[in-house]
Amino acid sequence: MVDAALLARTPFFAGLDAAAVEIVAGLCEDRDLKRNDILFREGEDATELFVVERGRVAIANRSEDGRESLVALMEAGDLFGEMGLFDGIRSADARALETSKVVAVPYAPLREALDRQPSALWSVVELLARRIRAVDEALADTVFLDVPGRTAKRLLELAGEGDQFQLPVTQEELAAMVGASRERVNKAISQFVRLGWLEQHDRVYRIVNREQLTLRAR
Repeated sequence: MVDAALLARTPFFAGLDAAAVEIVAGLCEDRDLKRNDILFREGEDATELFVVERGRVAIANRSEDGRESLVALMEAGDLFGEMGLFDGIRSADARALETSKVVAVPYAPLREALDRQPSALWSVVELLARRIRAVDEALADTVFLDVPGRTAKRLLELAGEGDQFQLPVTQEELAAMVGASRERVNKAISQFVRLGWLEQHDRVYRIVNREQLTLRAR
């Protein structure tokens, strides 16, 4: 049985009472994924949302020529696939970046719970507002930041509050997050290393000068 506490910790479920979350959790199922397993594709019918229990899942769009734009990186505790609850259509692809486990939450019992507690929809609205804000910020980055600036910003996001981190994606996937070619992203990283802002050993990075890297990301 799916742990209701995992659902309760997500902002989406914050407005539902414990009994409602328990009912929904009883109708969920775990799904184990290997790297590059596809959960869903853009344009498909949507009947469930997902919560990451462990691992990482990429949310991405693809161009007609097959190029991928990685728009979000979902990690343990993150929820995704909620847009289809309202229009029934997937707006992007979801692909496992590594061995992962997700909880599949069917829409039907979730809708019933929200119908019984309509005030809980405010938590859903807040989540959707954050998603829209993130999209707006990404679009602004594309307009106002060059490739080195976007690369610096993504590296800082992946590092979080720590200075040393292991890149959780491949170089191609990092380039898809930045919205540029792998060659241009690698050139930007090499520049940061030469300037002494960053150290790199394979996929392990250490931020040496956070202040300068932060300034470059603006």
